[in-house]
Amino acid sequence: MESELKDLNSKPAKIQQPDTTHDDTSSKDDRPLLKADSSSTAAAAANIHELEKKFAAYVRNDVYGTMGRGELPLKEKIMLGISLVTLLPLRIVFGMSLVVVYYLICRICTMFSAPNQEEEEEGYAHLGGWRRAVIVRSGRFLSRSLLFVVGFYWITETHKDSANTKENSKTEGTHQLEEQERPGAIVSNHVSYLDILYHMSSSFPSFVAKRSVAKIPLVGLISKCLGCVYVQRESKSSDFKGVAGVVTDRVREAHHNGSAPMMLLFPEGTTTNGDYLLSFKTGAFLAGAPVVPVILRYPYQRFSPAWDSITGVRHVVFLLCQFVNHMEVTHLPTYYPSQQEKDDPKLYANNVRRLMATEGNLIMSDIGLAEKRIYHAALNGNNRLPSVLHQKDD
Repeated sequence: MESELKDLNSKPAKIQQPDTTHDDTSSKDDRPLLKADSSSTAAAAANIHELEKKFAAYVRNDVYGTMGRGELPLKEKIMLGISLVTLLPLRIVFGMSLVVVYYLICRICTMFSAPNQEEEEEGYAHLGGWRRAVIVRSGRFLSRSLLFVVGFYWITETHKDSANTKENSKTEGTHQLEEQERPGAIVSNHVSYLDILYHMSSSFPSFVAKRSVAKIPLVGLISKCLGCVYVQRESKSSDFKGVAGVVTDRVREAHHNGSAPMMLLFPEGTTTNGDYLLSFKTGAFLAGAPVVPVILRYPYQRFSPAWDSITGVRHVVFLLCQFVNHMEVTHLPTYYPSQQEKDDPKLYANNVRRLMATEGNLIMSDIGLAEKRIYHAALNGNNRLPSVLHQKDD
């Protein structure tokens, strides 16, 4: 199939050649020792270094170090201490206030209305008229307000005109017709939970979420108003056509129905440190509908907003303690698939991925969620991981 891939750009996408920086993280040695074994420490450091080379897409390179537990310089400690007693409480209060306000708006707009109850869907995306208009407009405004509260005062947005998508459309001889077609999905690289807030403020799409999200106070109703597709991984019943089937139907619906919300999909399936682009899953491309590629980056000097190898609570606290956070967004033109790509979703996914890597100056890596779990377990001191690591090489 590799021979069928198109040469999307004269600039080749970069393949993983990570610039690794390792921390002095060592594994616990079970042998009773009276003093530190230098050979054991060196071996542990070598194992972590090897993991960082293999799983560079998940390695943190900011001041806070691996898992956000690095030794901070004195200046950073002072700034963090000041932020903990000033910025943190203020941002929590204002942020929660915005969430409560939007929850009340959603509650009012959905009064006397029954949610959609079809399979993995349970929401209010079907609402029309003034109710839908209020939900969308207030949702976009409050999402941007929440980003402002978190420290994203300015968001740099670039709209690129890529020759690749135009050339791809012209090969079908229907460029003018395709320009009138509505895309069915937004495909974006995945760096942080902040990605969702940005997309809500930009286009207010639906997205895939765990079914448990629907039961979270405040957030549950908001996710239903977004029209989320809920993942129910524990269900293997034949009555369910699966998340991929529901997503495909929703992408087709958005493509043909101008009033239906577009789907937001992260084809990588997990978050990275923002410098890499993992392999794409084909769910967003099964419908054969046009997609809108969007590339997100979070430039930083101290703390990286990327949610890679750090716990959720620690990440939120450090994020809220940053005086200013930065985000750069690159919007690529709508990608219209050729007939060959429509017939082969894998080819379609690979071509869009290569385009995004080239235009966004991202390094392509073929690792995935399984490798991320291995890396995280290694950082948490699982001594069995070196053997697992070598097994994956076989």
